[in-house]
Amino acid sequence: MALDLDPETWLKRLIQCHDRELPQLKLMDAYYEGTQPLSYLAPEIQAELSDRMRQLIINWPQLVVDALDERLDIEGFRYADSETTENDLWSIWQANDLDEGSQQAHVDALALRRSYIIIGANEDDGETPIVTAESALDVFAERDPRTRDVVAAVKRWEEPAADATTGPTKMASLYLPDTRITFEQVKGEWSETDRDEHNLGQVLVVPLANRPRLRHMEGTSELRAVIPISDAACKIASDMMVAAEYHAMPRRWATGMSRDDFADENGQPLGAMSTLAGRIWANESENVKFGQFPEAQLSNFHETINQLARLVSALTGLPPAFLGLATDQPPSADAIRASEARLVKRAERRQRAFGEAWERVMRLVLLVRDGSIDPRTRSLETVWRDPATPTFAQMADATVKLHAAGILPTEMAWERLGFSAVERDRMRHMQDDALTRMTAMDLHQLSTAAPAAPTAQPDTSPAPAGG
Repeated sequence: MALDLDPETWLKRLIQCHDRELPQLKLMDAYYEGTQPLSYLAPEIQAELSDRMRQLIINWPQLVVDALDERLDIEGFRYADSETTENDLWSIWQANDLDEGSQQAHVDALALRRSYIIIGANEDDGETPIVTAESALDVFAERDPRTRDVVAAVKRWEEPAADATTGPTKMASLYLPDTRITFEQVKGEWSETDRDEHNLGQVLVVPLANRPRLRHMEGTSELRAVIPISDAACKIASDMMVAAEYHAMPRRWATGMSRDDFADENGQPLGAMSTLAGRIWANESENVKFGQFPEAQLSNFHETINQLARLVSALTGLPPAFLGLATDQPPSADAIRASEARLVKRAERRQRAFGEAWERVMRLVLLVRDGSIDPRTRSLETVWRDPATPTFAQMADATVKLHAAGILPTEMAWERLGFSAVERDRMRHMQDDALTRMTAMDLHQLSTAAPAAPTAQPDTSPAPAGG
């Protein structure tokens, strides 16, 4: 049962819950952006090296997220008992630039466990509600433990002050089933500045959770299993760069010489590069001896990084080629598709979970626009692009054969070939126009054709009797 709290109490409660999650969310955001701190390094060594030690980032977390996101493209919406609804919901989708917004929401959901979609009325255009994708770094929502519906949500942001000498103003919007309230923080206290009583009975915030579980409805980050391995790979790569600095080149030694002997023809001391990597050393003393230590091959670092890459591939379903584990023998097309099987299945699972959230978003869009929800929208479906990567020729060949056999209708064939809802609508109109022109031409030819001459009828009268 949802809590019965006043708006100010709801606001403080949601902000406290959000603040507890922010450190972990910011850490996962840093891993996705490749700005995470260096791990597996002793604090004493790190303090001694200070800014001389830079981390080499192997950004596998971003690769894991982007490889899934690249296969999550929405192409439209439809009812289960009909074709697409591009003239209705798709126009609202395009008006809110959700082709890009949905991609951003998917990336944040995969990396930060969840993102949010907020719906609101458009004061400038009452026919087109506003739909925005929001980050979990800015928004937090609480669910009813019984129905699992959102009962309250908050969005926080900062607005720059008009006076440059003062800091930004902290703002917050509280979303309740019948109200949206805007607050401003003044001297540490939240004060209400605006209120919208829409009385729709729904919180106009929809969580887009990645891999929700029964007891973890807020989702799980795709980075969770990759972060420890990525830290290890970054540590090994950073060690490899240190070894390359000091051991990859042959190290030379000399006895019977002092540092003052390392000078140029003018008596000036040689620079660090000339001393370490440089030129010929010469000395006239008979007691001077020169030698060279063998250089390090660094192959142990390479094999360790490759082994960590294999672990990432096993945990995430990424094809080995995505992680640079290429072989000398190029794989066949069938082998490439087989290596992508797990990744495709993972993308299909995300399509199912995210699709339910987007369908709820569209129901709320209709609620905001019309003031009520048509029961027919319960059968709303999200149309996704095929997450697999067959060639167009292969897909076209299979589709044409199914259509020719009468198994696949024409419009279903268009959908299988990957044409978007807008393209299918244009093709449908073109087909109707072509049929109309052909019918008009046939009618014109029939109306202008000359009447056919009557044919002679055979004489069927009986022959006269006698000769």
